[in-house]
Amino acid sequence: MIWPEMRDVLRAAKFLEGKARRTPTEESADLSKIAGGRVFLKWENMQPCGSFKIRGSLNKMFHMSEGERKRGVVTASSGNHAQGVAMAAKMLGVRAVVFVPSVCPITKRKAIKRLGGDKVELRVTEGLYDEAEAAAKELSRTEGLTYVSSYEDHYIVSGAGTVGLEMLLDEPELDMIIVPAGGGGLITGIATAAKALSPRIRIVGVQSVASMPWVASWQSGRVVDVSYSDTLADGLTGGIPQSLLDLARVRVDDFIAVEEKDIAGAISFLHKKHHQVVEGAGAIGVAALLSGRISAVGRYVGVVISGGNIDHEVLMRVLSEN
Repeated sequence: MIWPEMRDVLRAAKFLEGKARRTPTEESADLSKIAGGRVFLKWENMQPCGSFKIRGSLNKMFHMSEGERKRGVVTASSGNHAQGVAMAAKMLGVRAVVFVPSVCPITKRKAIKRLGGDKVELRVTEGLYDEAEAAAKELSRTEGLTYVSSYEDHYIVSGAGTVGLEMLLDEPELDMIIVPAGGGGLITGIATAAKALSPRIRIVGVQSVASMPWVASWQSGRVVDVSYSDTLADGLTGGIPQSLLDLARVRVDDFIAVEEKDIAGAISFLHKKHHQVVEGAGAIGVAALLSGRISAVGRYVGVVISGGNIDHEVLMRVLSEN
């Protein structure tokens, strides 16, 4: 993968005008008081697809060649990336086969079908994200469909980087950005933009202890295998590629993990204090602050609320328990 630069993020931002929403970056008075600094939340759950993924998905799909579009595309997704692919497939008239793992929330599955209509074929695989990705890549090989990665792609990373660009345009004093860390497209994209605009800013990724390949691989610089278990942050599960680990080690400062109870508490906090529906992956940065895993004392901190696609039943259970 060709590493994106700031110019690529700027190109993506220009392309996405009128296609993706420029979501607000707003200070959370309650979280600022608790954390001891000024904390600003970037509400990507307000995107048309309910997550930041629309930025990279549209940027990638619209920059494919005519030949790639004619062959059709295949992708694997924990649910959010596929919604952007589905939107683009319908807009471009491109056939798209989408593989999601069995843990993908019903809310996300329904949204993929609704957004893509008859252009999208949804296939559910057993297991977690890695199994869905393997199935998608196999179909790409056997049927000649263009594989659209949800993270390891120049256009995907550049599109995700527009989140960081907007945050610093809104709040130039930010000295730290906390980012949910899944496959790595979002955090490396944000780091690309943020470090270009503010070289001394800290970029910190957050994972769940139930799925933390970034944390396990960070010090050695080589991807290591980890065990996975069920998590509220279903959008962050799965392995990471060496290419993005290499990029992260140049542009990202650290990765940490939080407990599942902290993610649940953050979902509840955002609902009760901000009246926002946020999925586990989207709430994980807030979980890091509320649990004290990251200190914001005396700092200007941006937190990416990456998505809001959580099943209603899961949300009600979390709220009743917190």
